[in-house]
Amino acid sequence: MDKIKVIIADDSDFVRDGMKIILDVDDEFEVIGCAANGKEAIELAEKNAPDVFLMDIQMPVMDGIEATKCIVEKNLGKVLILTTFDDDDLVKQALKNGAKGYLIKNHTPDRLKQMIKSVYSGISVVEEKMLGTLTDFSTGGGSKAENGASGFDASGYTERELDIIKAVADGLSNKQISEKLYISEGTVKNYITNILSKEDLSHRTALAVYYLTGKK
Repeated sequence: MDKIKVIIADDSDFVRDGMKIILDVDDEFEVIGCAANGKEAIELAEKNAPDVFLMDIQMPVMDGIEATKCIVEKNLGKVLILTTFDDDDLVKQALKNGAKGYLIKNHTPDRLKQMIKSVYSGISVVEEKMLGTLTDFSTGGGSKAENGASGFDASGYTERELDIIKAVADGLSNKQISEKLYISEGTVKNYITNILSKEDLSHRTALAVYYLTGKK
């Protein structure tokens, strides 16, 4: 199996070096470059074709939000935003610009590696506690989106399936969905499995992100 090629972009030497050490000792990853800002990350990517960027948000010269937009437009790789800032507006902007994941920098090395693998495999990764803050993404605030974001195609779903999708996007567990819709947990699980299969998604979080942002 080919190694997952990673570029780390963070203005902290400590963070960059720490993540590089974590990934370098694992045969599944190859850190092909480190950058102190988004501009350097893009320059590295144009020379070394990474699979995944680990991208900080707040950096000098070019921040992670602007860099993500450029990376996605140029198809240079997939972006996993890593930040210490739990800011709703930054979450929305990162996803709007095409980031495939957004996570706070407080995870174990094993969890970090799993996130990178998920993004590499096309699975969107978002902190579950943040899902609730994204439900008004397509409306800009206030009430929760009733029909999903503009990029979400609801035409292939029954009313019941849409109810399930909306509930997942609201961050409800299978048990909570079953109680809300008066169906068994097993039925909820079957619905979600079928929906994920339809959209070629591997995780309920990815489904929620797709519904709320219109992006897979």
